[in-house]
Amino acid sequence: MSNSKIINFMSMQKIAVGFSVLLILISVGSLLMKGLNLGLDFTGGTLVEVVYPESVEPENIRKQLNQAGYKDITVQHFGTSKNIMIRLAPQDGVDKNKVGDNVMTTLKANNAEVVKIQSGFVGPQIGEELREDGGLAMLYALIGILIYVALRFELRFSGGAIFALVHDVVITLGFFSITQVEFDMTVLAAILAIIGYSLNDTIVVFDRIRENFRIFLKKSPEHVINISINHSLTRTLITSLTTLLVLITLFLFGGKVIHAFALAMIIGVVVGTYSSIYIASSSLLMMGITKEALLPPEKENEDLEQPPL
Repeated sequence: MSNSKIINFMSMQKIAVGFSVLLILISVGSLLMKGLNLGLDFTGGTLVEVVYPESVEPENIRKQLNQAGYKDITVQHFGTSKNIMIRLAPQDGVDKNKVGDNVMTTLKANNAEVVKIQSGFVGPQIGEELREDGGLAMLYALIGILIYVALRFELRFSGGAIFALVHDVVITLGFFSITQVEFDMTVLAAILAIIGYSLNDTIVVFDRIRENFRIFLKKSPEHVINISINHSLTRTLITSLTTLLVLITLFLFGGKVIHAFALAMIIGVVVGTYSSIYIASSSLLMMGITKEALLPPEKENEDLEQPPL
C-alpha cells in the first residue's frame, strides 16, 4: 500500500484529542450542574395501567392529564393500542395512594368506558437501588474489559480501550444532561450496549495494529497505526452505517417506548466510531507503544545437536 493511498488520521491526533477533552469537560460540567432528568424508574412515582374500548392515542391522554394539572408524566401503549400505561412523578401535596384514583377520575370524564387494570406506587428506594446496580454494572463491565484487553494484547492497549469507553459513556451522558431527555432504564441499557459496541470496534482496530506492528518492523508506530486504521476503515464504516440505519428507523417509527433508547444508541454509535478511529489509537501513541512490546519473545537457543534418526 503506497503512502498516497493512506489517510493520515494521526495527523489530526492533537485536534481530535483536544476536541474530545472539550466535549468531556462540557459533559462533566453539565452533569455536575444540571444532572440527569431521571425517569420514574429511578425517582419513584405512580404507575397506572388502563384499557380503552377502542384504540387511543397516548398524546391525547397526555394532553388531558396536562390540562388537569399533572406534570412530568409518561403515557405509552403496552400490549395493544387499547392498553395504556401512565407513569407520573410524585405529586406535591397529593396522597400517593390517591393519585391513581384521581387519574381515573380525569380519564373517565372524557371516556366513561375506560377501565383501570392496576395502579401502584413505585418508591424512591427502588429507584436508588436501580441507580446503584446500574452504576455497578458499568463498573464491573469496565473492569472485565480492562482485564480482557490486557491479557489479549498489552497493558497499554487496555488503557486505550478504557479511555475510549469512558470517553463514549461520558459524552453520551453529557448529551442527556444538556438536552434533559428523560433518563430511564432503557437508556441505561443503551449505555451498556454502547460499551459493548465501542469495545468491539476498538478491538478490531487494535487487532490490526498488533498484526501490522509485527509486519512493518521498520515503520514508525504512527505510520503503523495509520495503516491499521485504513485497513479496518471499510469494515468500521459499514458496520456503523448499517447500525445507524436501523437505529434511526427505530427512533423515527418505533414509538415513545424506545425513543430514548434509540437516541442514546445513535449518539453512542457515532461517538464510538469516532473514538475507535481517533481516541483509542491516539492513546497508544501517547502511552508510547512500541513494536518491541508486541513482538513475541524470542525462544532461547536450543541445543544444536539433534538426536540421531
